[in-house]
Amino acid sequence: MLRFLTIIIAIFLIHSSWPFIEKQFDNTSLTNSISEVNTLKDNPEVKTTIQNIYNEIQTALKQLGVLLDDSTKQNQQSTESNNESKVELNTPAQQDFSIFNIELGDSKDDVVENLGTPNRSTFNEYGTTWNTYHDNYQNFFMIMYDNENKVAGLYTNQDLIASKKGIKLGTAKGTVRNLLGNPLTSIQKGLVLYKLPEQEDYDIFLIDNTYVTVFYDKHEGNTVTAVQLISKDLENKKVDFYTKPSSQLKEGFEFQLFDLTNAARVEHQLPILTWDEHVQVTARKHSTDMAVHNYFDHTNLKGQSPFDRMAADDIVYQLAGENLAYGQFSSIFAHEGLMNSLGHRENILRKGYTFLGVGVAFNNESQPYYTENFYAK
Repeated sequence: MLRFLTIIIAIFLIHSSWPFIEKQFDNTSLTNSISEVNTLKDNPEVKTTIQNIYNEIQTALKQLGVLLDDSTKQNQQSTESNNESKVELNTPAQQDFSIFNIELGDSKDDVVENLGTPNRSTFNEYGTTWNTYHDNYQNFFMIMYDNENKVAGLYTNQDLIASKKGIKLGTAKGTVRNLLGNPLTSIQKGLVLYKLPEQEDYDIFLIDNTYVTVFYDKHEGNTVTAVQLISKDLENKKVDFYTKPSSQLKEGFEFQLFDLTNAARVEHQLPILTWDEHVQVTARKHSTDMAVHNYFDHTNLKGQSPFDRMAADDIVYQLAGENLAYGQFSSIFAHEGLMNSLGHRENILRKGYTFLGVGVAFNNESQPYYTENFYAK
């Protein structure tokens, strides 16, 4: 690049000085003798002109060098500014894992003193609340507390994971299993042994009275994409796999899935989506219809597609899409499952969308149905 600019500058300067040089060569035939050319070469005025051209090229190159240095400094400053949002992660002091340098058992008072008020607090499947923190969905994580105001649950799908064994975002699934051993196939709660469903999207480990769920992204080489930490005591208080439905839980799952979607978009350098109450109604109605009539499909029993339902609700769009999930334990499990399903993943990470509404409903067995409706005007 520098060489190219040097040539351009040289051509420009020679072009600017050409009238004088041309004057020196006026009436001089190309067939003149070498002695005549030497005479011209020794002409003081020609020497002065060439020296001036040389000096101007050197000056221009110096100025160009300053510009390039300034550009490099600006790029470095921009990179440093972007890196300011990155958190320096420390090896956990007490637990095997930490998220945003917070560990299970930490005091709620200490967390609130350091972080302030959460961006959102929503009811969850453990009968408590996920407290969501982020800076415009950067450095996104969720935290919950037990009855003693101690940290009892943590989750993130961004680069905020630290562990004593070096597991972090992007660690290979094989490495995780080599370091943590075989994942659980069941969970004991009192006298009941709950068999875990067979799947490849995540592993659950019991480590020092903590249920560690490690989620993997099969579209990123089966590497760690998120981690959830739940204290054993808190998990044991959750009697069944599925929590009894309530309006609080329905709304909590809806906003949690919305936040998780935006956190994933930011992690993939995409703009965040705006919550849309209008299309949320459309999404809720479809989830309710599926839960009541016991089916799971984008086309309802009346033959209406997602686009038909949005049009019926007077939603004007240029681009639209729908994601469905069913039967997962929570919005976290639903979101991670959607990210591992290519078509659903493409909706979550589609650049053109601007709005999102999420609707949740429960069937008679307390299993949640999730509908995400995306669109852009």
